[in-house]
Amino acid sequence: MQLKTELAPRHKSGLQLKNPVMTAAGTFGYGTEYAKIAEIQHLGAIICKGTTLRSRHGNAHPRTLETASGLLNAIGLQNPGVHTIGERFAPMWSRWQTPVLVNIAGDTIEEYVALAEYLEGIEGVAGIELNVSCPNVQQGGAVFGATPQVVAEVTEAVRSATTLPLIVKLSPNVGDVRPTALAAAASGADAISLINTITGMTIDLATRRPAFANTTAGLSGPAIKPIALRMVYEVASELRGSHPTVPIIGLGGISTAHDALEFLMAGATAIQVGTINFINPHAGVDIIDGIEAFLRQEGVQDIKEIIGIAL
Repeated sequence: MQLKTELAPRHKSGLQLKNPVMTAAGTFGYGTEYAKIAEIQHLGAIICKGTTLRSRHGNAHPRTLETASGLLNAIGLQNPGVHTIGERFAPMWSRWQTPVLVNIAGDTIEEYVALAEYLEGIEGVAGIELNVSCPNVQQGGAVFGATPQVVAEVTEAVRSATTLPLIVKLSPNVGDVRPTALAAAASGADAISLINTITGMTIDLATRRPAFANTTAGLSGPAIKPIALRMVYEVASELRGSHPTVPIIGLGGISTAHDALEFLMAGATAIQVGTINFINPHAGVDIIDGIEAFLRQEGVQDIKEIIGIAL
């Protein structure tokens, strides 16, 4: 049975995974935290938590709150900065069988470029996931992913700054995500991942104020799965004709093999497992096993046979 999948078919080196199950940024740390309790070498790939040019302390607490079938989080991109990633974590990643990609976040296009330039050539870094859900300080705080034009600008700038495989992670908080997906694909993205968290909030009844210091937070978990699946389906349908060599990575509320198979049938070449990691650190491997069991039961020899079959 063949589970291998190619995430960057138009990249000169490609990015082949042994299976289509990845971990989502911000839900699996740097992989090192899970190395002793989860079979990380069985995973297709790991995306490390969002990384900025300099260290960030993140938002005030509370940063996470459970909600119905989901999780609200406003971490604020707490991280030690990209230089620590290159010096402390990349050497460990270079010894792993599972490739690790770095999710990068910035306030300006120049910061994104500087991040990509630093990561270039660092052994252990298999690729970059470009987070365009960050506020663009040069555009009054609107997120980079808010308009196709800005998505194109930041994607093109980062593409010019690195030879690493480049995934662009789209925000769902834009209404129709198809124009931004097309902009990323046309500007050099090797693959597109979607969706990031959906903006939400909650009120503290005791204080009569928003529960988060940041007011809003990102909603993830099973509650957003139907929305994420619909967006993946729409983007896959859109890119099939214009950019058939740009794979889609689906994420958003995936908790089981059934969920993952839905995303694959909707057109995703790979999937990312996120919030469920906090509940079940073995979720990624469980999903791989479940996909294999389904393919065996259905007599499917190659996972490519079901990718996009629902389109």
